[in-house]
Amino acid sequence: MSGVGGGGGGGGGLVKTPADFLKSIRGRPVVVKLNSGVDYRGILACLDGYMNIAMEQTEEYVNGQLKNKYGDAFIRGNNVLYISTSKRTQGEGG
Repeated sequence: MSGVGGGGGGGGGLVKTPADFLKSIRGRPVVVKLNSGVDYRGILACLDGYMNIAMEQTEEYVNGQLKNKYGDAFIRGNNVLYISTSKRTQGEGG
């Protein structure tokens, strides 16, 4: 029988919780999609348990079009649909 906390298998000890993921992307480029469909792209400065997000070098995209640039931005957590890491700079042909 499997030991307590064995759950799943096949991961080889590389189990990552959502909290681990969020800690690992601090200081990295991210895309934050809001419930309204608007995207914010920038550097993740910090976030809390309510998913309130502080970003730096933030750009606002509406329907894929750049609308505004902000130095710093604060996004209230209840508006966040998801947070994704940016694989490359989105401003170039994104």
